[in-house]
Amino acid sequence: MTEPKRTEATKERSPGDLGRRLASRRAELGLTREQTAVRAGVDPGYLQHLEEHAVAAPGQGTLLRLAGALETTLAALTGGDTDRPPGPGQAGPTSEFTQLSRTECGDLLSTHGVGRLAVCTAQGPQIVPVNYSVVDGTIVFRTARGATPSLGIGSKVAFEIDRIDDAFSQGWSVLVRGHARMVTDPVEAGRLARQAHSTPWAGGRRDVWVRVEPYAVTGRRITV
Repeated sequence: MTEPKRTEATKERSPGDLGRRLASRRAELGLTREQTAVRAGVDPGYLQHLEEHAVAAPGQGTLLRLAGALETTLAALTGGDTDRPPGPGQAGPTSEFTQLSRTECGDLLSTHGVGRLAVCTAQGPQIVPVNYSVVDGTIVFRTARGATPSLGIGSKVAFEIDRIDDAFSQGWSVLVRGHARMVTDPVEAGRLARQAHSTPWAGGRRDVWVRVEPYAVTGRRITV
């Protein structure tokens, strides 16, 4: 059997990136491995091989079929758009803009992940990404003393999450406005540490827990 042809995308990809992106995108769409394989016209065993073996290097035709099956782009699937902002494509031919209900916003927020925190500082407004979770209906995250996210403590802040689908020129966003409070109770801080889904990606010592208590939650969605 001849070795699959390597494309520029597969050459630039770090070992194991493709497998993680395949599995992650499947999870986002709620697809099983078998369902994805049928969509892409590949054997489920081969898809499992791609997801679990870092050295797997499928040809461009297979990558394009997988991207189509997972409703994404080849660049997104292979990590080629990592350093590019989302949404470079044109608007869809028949777009529809809708407001999200409070329940829909809550469902999207509750999945946890990375959001953008807007705070007012002496130098003016600043927006920074933070790893967050939702606990007891509030946004919680961990930061370091003196770091930009900690500057919002004791004041009103804005927190935003979104998802952009470049392949279909659609997406959604949720905006939370609330009061930022520092968690000073050691018992409460310990409970949040146990319930956190992940440690801050930025690394380092980040032992200040901040809770954003919402007073307004809004969202919007663009579909094609």
